[in-house]
Amino acid sequence: MTLLQQTPSAPPRPITKVLIANRGEIAVRVIRACKDAAISSVAVYADSDRDALHVNLADEAYALGGERAQDTYLSIDKLIEIARRSGADAVHPGYGFLAENADFARAVIAAGITWVGPTPDAIESLGDKVSARHIAQRAGAPLAPGTADPIGDVSELHDFVAQFGLPVAVKAAFGGGGRGIKVVRATDEIDELYESAVREATAAFGRGECFVERYLDKPRHVETQCLADAYGTVVVVSTRDCSLQRRHQKLVEEAPAPFVTEAQRAELVRASIAILREAKYVGAGTCEFLIGADGTVSFLEVNTRLQVEHPVTEEISGIDLVREQLRIAAGEPLGYDSVETRGHSIEFRINGEDPALGFIPTPGTITDLRFPSGPGVRIDSGVRSGDTISGSFDSMLAKVIVTGADRRQAIARARRALAELEVGGIPTVTPFHRAVLDSPAFAPDGDDPFSIYTSWIESEFMDTLSGLTPTPVEPKDEDTADAGATERVVVEVGGKRLEVVIPAGLGLGGGSSKRQSGPRKPASSRRSPVKTTASSNSLSSPMQGTIVKIEAAEGTRVEEGDLVVVLEAMKMEQPLTAHRSGTISGLIASVGDQVTSGSVICEIVD
Repeated sequence: MTLLQQTPSAPPRPITKVLIANRGEIAVRVIRACKDAAISSVAVYADSDRDALHVNLADEAYALGGERAQDTYLSIDKLIEIARRSGADAVHPGYGFLAENADFARAVIAAGITWVGPTPDAIESLGDKVSARHIAQRAGAPLAPGTADPIGDVSELHDFVAQFGLPVAVKAAFGGGGRGIKVVRATDEIDELYESAVREATAAFGRGECFVERYLDKPRHVETQCLADAYGTVVVVSTRDCSLQRRHQKLVEEAPAPFVTEAQRAELVRASIAILREAKYVGAGTCEFLIGADGTVSFLEVNTRLQVEHPVTEEISGIDLVREQLRIAAGEPLGYDSVETRGHSIEFRINGEDPALGFIPTPGTITDLRFPSGPGVRIDSGVRSGDTISGSFDSMLAKVIVTGADRRQAIARARRALAELEVGGIPTVTPFHRAVLDSPAFAPDGDDPFSIYTSWIESEFMDTLSGLTPTPVEPKDEDTADAGATERVVVEVGGKRLEVVIPAGLGLGGGSSKRQSGPRKPASSRRSPVKTTASSNSLSSPMQGTIVKIEAAEGTRVEEGDLVVVLEAMKMEQPLTAHRSGTISGLIASVGDQVTSGSVICEIVD
């Protein structure tokens, strides 16, 4: 690390209390960084998160009043009002939700509160993938062919395919986190995948504009973690490889990016610094690139926030990236212009999904949770045993980060750590991670490079996944009272969360000494629009979710494999196709209906 002597042009703005406008693992991560910096933390929560880990760890917690993301973590007015009431002098958005929303950043700044992130103008210019391409062009960054602006309708997608061929990627202009991205590989998929990308982008980000670019086949996803202060210093802390993905969402990330040439690494660093300087960027950010099978480097996008995979960079650099965000937001200079890294680190996202069933999201209650430990193992988590995982939010429960002196040692420690990990009550992707570590494509013998690329799971690993056994989920018994025990009752006074300990059985907390993640509704209020008794003709939902599209109407003739409905759970769309040929019968579900796993959507009869 090269230290710099920088004199601030203005006195720093000390931060004393931070409101974390987020939930789960990232909220816990920011709260811990605040504690390390002797800064007070303020949590916010939806109804189902009333007793979540981030709420318990924060110095203060306030109710957002509601369950849906739109009514809670995406409500700018509620978040600003709570920041004012709590006396917070800064807001950290985490990642997801409003983290890359320029309007939210402007509202925070207009309220006289410090925004822990880049300027609203930088968020806007780089968050719009089309505008980001223009910035990258001016910075001289490498780029694949793509539309200069969002396309107006599906006909423009047909025109692009006619000019550049397949495959092409349809991407949400205001998206991130792998949502709102569809890869078109056949002409008969164009209309459906364009519609799906627009719908998913609208649901996740509130805007459905999409642009198109040539899709590099079998590319690696490599990125740079950057920091930039207000004094012109831009530092690339490390590179990362995030190629192991499913449905364009990362599952495993590692730093530094292995098996890149020195020339490629130098180009990644040069282009990243040039892009952020061109955008007048201040804060933590990530420049993402694709590296084609032929070695071609192509700029992808800039994420104007902290990344989920930031811990692997922290582990090899010794830098607390959240602390650096807080320092930069307070007006402090970085004080260095280069970083030396040491060792190798790999992160495994532990999502509530069943890899044996195609990574279907699986909300439910965690009945048992045992995290690994030992040399080189770090756990970033937002859950505990007994927590209920809602289908309303992201599926990630925790991250297992394993670090070694080199990649070989990191992989060996990862095998040990994932063997120790136990999660009961809901399926997780852990069996997938264990299988990946046994794959020579990811962990080759000798000094051969790995052969992972962004669609490797779908293209080459599905046979291995099909050999996994689906995780059985046992129904959770109703909580029972322990007659001489005490219980913690959560009360809200003026929207601020407080806890009271009383003898169990007084009726104030339902007579249970166990945590309850939200108000329970009486059985009569739980709407189930479809039946649950299945036959061989029945098309059943493989997961709990919300119906967002109905493709086949009552009486429609379908062939095996035809799309019938689209479900959404944990922010991801899941197409449900006909399991046999026949005529749709008994379809009584509607768009917006909630379905449970095993619910019969319709019958397909001869």
